Amino acid sequence: MRQASETPHSTLYEQVAERLGEAIAAGTLRAGDRLPSVRQLSASERVSVSTVLQAYVHLESLGLIETRPQSGHYVRRRERPLPAEPQVSRPSIAATPVSVSALVARVYRAASDPRIVPLGAAVPSPALLPTRRLNRELAALAREAGEVGIDYDMPPGCLTLRQQVARRSLDWGCPLSPEDFVMTCGASEAVHLSLFAVARTGDTVAIESPAYYGTLQAIEAQGLRALEIPSHPRHGMELDALEAALRKRKVAAVLVVPSFSNPLGSCMPEENRQRLVAMLAERGIPLIEDDIYGDLHFGPRRPRPAKAHDKEGLVLLCGSFSKTLAPGYRVGWVAPGRFREKVELLKFAQTVATPTLPQLAIAAFLRDGGYDRHLRALRRRLEAQVRQVVEAVGEHFPEGTRATRPEGGPLVWVELPRKMDALVLHERALAAGISIAPGPIFSAQKRYGNFIRLNCGFPWSPLLEGALATLGSLARNMA
Repeated sequence: MRQASETPHSTLYEQVAERLGEAIAAGTLRAGDRLPSVRQLSASERVSVSTVLQAYVHLESLGLIETRPQSGHYVRRRERPLPAEPQVSRPSIAATPVSVSALVARVYRAASDPRIVPLGAAVPSPALLPTRRLNRELAALAREAGEVGIDYDMPPGCLTLRQQVARRSLDWGCPLSPEDFVMTCGASEAVHLSLFAVARTGDTVAIESPAYYGTLQAIEAQGLRALEIPSHPRHGMELDALEAALRKRKVAAVLVVPSFSNPLGSCMPEENRQRLVAMLAERGIPLIEDDIYGDLHFGPRRPRPAKAHDKEGLVLLCGSFSKTLAPGYRVGWVAPGRFREKVELLKFAQTVATPTLPQLAIAAFLRDGGYDRHLRALRRRLEAQVRQVVEAVGEHFPEGTRATRPEGGPLVWVELPRKMDALVLHERALAAGISIAPGPIFSAQKRYGNFIRLNCGFPWSPLLEGALATLGSLARNMA
């Protein structure tokens, strides 16, 4: 066993605790980092398991670490004041033509530059994804699948993957069969196909406000009009406002992201989902539900999709593996209810088929149980990263800044002081090597001029913390 040397009168467990405490103070071990297991530290320090346990108890009593049941010991986060939350949005209740694509293209060009700190685009870091495992699955399938691997997988798509997604729907509280699904090239195509199936050029689609710019681009591409509905930063679309709008205007469809919406991160309560489905069923209005972030909940339970309350087949449920497994595989799906045949025909007309090998690789990953293990780790990482970004905003940004408190997903919506211009901050941030998503791209009405969206999908690091400090400094200079 290791003998004490650092402090003559300290006990062995205190010396172990002291070394760990120094690593925490120096930043070698950072907030949210997982400490070695008791047995690992016992072996590396050459001390007994009981000594390590005493050291961990001592560090916990000092407030330096915390124990998470069935997970291990972690460096405790610094308790920094959190900024206040934004208030309910108040867009003009008017159907608006959409033209956001040019500005979105500028944001994405910046986000694809490897020299830029990626706080703009809502993409997960490859470091958080099971890349090697998926690559092995893909390589093995490429060798074994033969002609099947290079052939068209006609709509509705890969049966084995549809079976796996159908099994997962049981956990969602929304049991669906493999025949209910049509595989797509990501959730973006799922949403596009759904819009094509239920709306015609010139129709109006009700959406959350702020709304994901990809939704706005889909509406723009199809010549539709957007009706922006006020939304709560925690609870999502305000249903009283939607109901009032439906009494005054003809709406072809409603498109929402009930679980951890982009950009708000809001999560619609279960009773609101039920009310929304019933409200639209009474009027015969389809609901396009984008559930791309549903698996990224921080709490113990996955929110049930609104589709779980659908008795009329009017809910078109869209999802994808792009935010949880492999963005580049472009594998998504839609459960289009009564519009299934139409969606299948549209899928064939637009892209013919979804790539075969990526579907087979994901199906194998799901079948072997790897997906659930991966999700548990990914959710823990994202929860810590979101918290760290919100704390950094509270510490570095100007007085009066507000930020959301998402309970899932990788995004934080930040409200800057009223007179600030997010587009100007976007340009100055780019000049400093940082990408952000400015608020106006999340509104057909070009609202949210003093808002930005931050991506928390990358591991916390000195580079990321420094970028947020720089961004806060740029914002303070503009305030």
